[in-house]
Amino acid sequence: MSRAKSSSVNYATSPLLASKTPPWRSRLVVAMVGLAFLVLIGRAVHIQIVDTGFYLEQGEKRYVHKLELPASRGRIYDRNGLLLATSVPAPSLWVIPKDFQADDAQRKALLKLLRMRGDELADKLDASPKFAWLRRQVDDDVAAQVMQLGIKGLYKVQEYKRSYPEGEAAAHVVGFTDIDDRGKEGMELGFERELQGRDGSRFVVKDRLGRVVEDFTEQVDPVHGRDLTLSIDSKVQFFAWQRVRDAVQQHGAKAGSVVVLDVKSGEVLALANYPSFNPGQRQNLSGAQLRNRALTDIFEPGSTMKPFTAALALETHRVTPNTRIPTAPGSITITGSTIKDAHPHGDLTVAEVIQKSSNVGTVRMAMQMQPREMWEMYAAVGLGQRPQIDFPGAVTGRLRPYKTWRPIEQATMSYGYGLSASLFQLARSYTVFARDGQIIPVSMLRREAAGTPAHAAAEPVAGTPVMSAETAQAVRRMLQMAAGPGGTAPKAQAIGYSVGGKTGTARKQEGKVYTTKYRAWFVGLAPVNDPRIVVAVMVDEPSKGVYFGGDVAAPVFSQVVQQTLRLMNVAPDLEVKAQIVAKPVVAEQESF
Repeated sequence: MSRAKSSSVNYATSPLLASKTPPWRSRLVVAMVGLAFLVLIGRAVHIQIVDTGFYLEQGEKRYVHKLELPASRGRIYDRNGLLLATSVPAPSLWVIPKDFQADDAQRKALLKLLRMRGDELADKLDASPKFAWLRRQVDDDVAAQVMQLGIKGLYKVQEYKRSYPEGEAAAHVVGFTDIDDRGKEGMELGFERELQGRDGSRFVVKDRLGRVVEDFTEQVDPVHGRDLTLSIDSKVQFFAWQRVRDAVQQHGAKAGSVVVLDVKSGEVLALANYPSFNPGQRQNLSGAQLRNRALTDIFEPGSTMKPFTAALALETHRVTPNTRIPTAPGSITITGSTIKDAHPHGDLTVAEVIQKSSNVGTVRMAMQMQPREMWEMYAAVGLGQRPQIDFPGAVTGRLRPYKTWRPIEQATMSYGYGLSASLFQLARSYTVFARDGQIIPVSMLRREAAGTPAHAAAEPVAGTPVMSAETAQAVRRMLQMAAGPGGTAPKAQAIGYSVGGKTGTARKQEGKVYTTKYRAWFVGLAPVNDPRIVVAVMVDEPSKGVYFGGDVAAPVFSQVVQQTLRLMNVAPDLEVKAQIVAKPVVAEQESF
């Protein structure tokens, strides 16, 4: 009965449904729906038209990847075309730490292959979740064994590392790069821009598995670095390095350097230092090994300056080579300070003053001059100025303004105390005697055109006149006497070639005190009548009782001259005779 009654209810007559809806409510609903559509349309316009860059960038990050196309670093050659530095492929290992998965056996094998500690590996994995270098520039076989472990999240990429075939002998010239192939020392640093080149790039689309699907933009090709051809002769360089190494070891010295210049072209044929280092293995290196002493170490040049004092006296016509100068009683006093010779000589000619290395004779010539004249001579041959070469680290040395010189300072500067220079500066200064009065510019790059023989006779590089040819030739004859019997360096004599040069021996100054530590050096030229090379040798702190330049540095000069001139195909200018030496040659004791 009740069921029949409920089924007969008329819903259309319900008071609730029959109530009239207010018009504002329906309009509000329609307005809100319309407003929502407008917001969505506005947001779409903003994303698709107004601010597309940000969203395109975010999208590209998820599927577009930039692949670096590394430029090959330029090679470095010696003047004969032999490699001094080149880049070789070297695999590097990297990981995505968040994806890295290795069981105990894999981890143990990985640590063993890479010679890595467990905490070191953990630190690398904790540093960043997205990328970490595991080990860079490993051996090919090591990289292959690591990849065979099948560790998830570990990858290999091909990089390049520098190889230096000449090793320690040329290390200070060539220098080295860091692990990112950027020059840090030597020519690698000095010519970083030319050698490095410019990397290229390629944008590609990758799928979710990391596979390249298509190129996204045009490829930008890399610009490879420019090759360099140095003036260095690797054979001369190696021989010079060997000889100075042997001298340092023989005399228990601290260090040594050799510079060899071609006085025709102004090219540096050798610039060797000992101790040295292997540029391919630079772990635990000291500053003493890295320092290019021939260019960075300055010292008081001592008796090597005496020829310049004599040259100035000759050039200003105050003396001739045969002018006799009193040196008795072997000492001279200047404003209360006494300067001595090693032993009394009596009267000496100007030529003999250089031959015997007399301090007193040199001072007597110097005190006839104005300080400005001496300063101008020293400055003209490059002292107190940074050498103009394409090489980092070359120092200026010290040459004080002449207006500040006191008489005793003028006197000591005439024989090389009170100023300072590098061995390289000394070597260049002696080109004024080798080139008939002209000081020449020097270069670490080969100046002859490519394809010409390494030591072919080149057009002489233009020099700057400092003194007359007659004066330079007269001093050359004095230097020949100094390197011969009765001079301070008969051990500088070379078989088959005439030589001339000047010894130097000086106490080292520490603070304001001169110690009993010495530097010994020799600077000379050969052959005397038509010089082709200048060689400068320095040995620092010989400690076995022999410390004069004529005993320590002159023999190195002799050996380097003989080897270098033969390699340059310079004909001997002396008759080579078989000789039996009954007793050692005794050198004149040098005054310093």
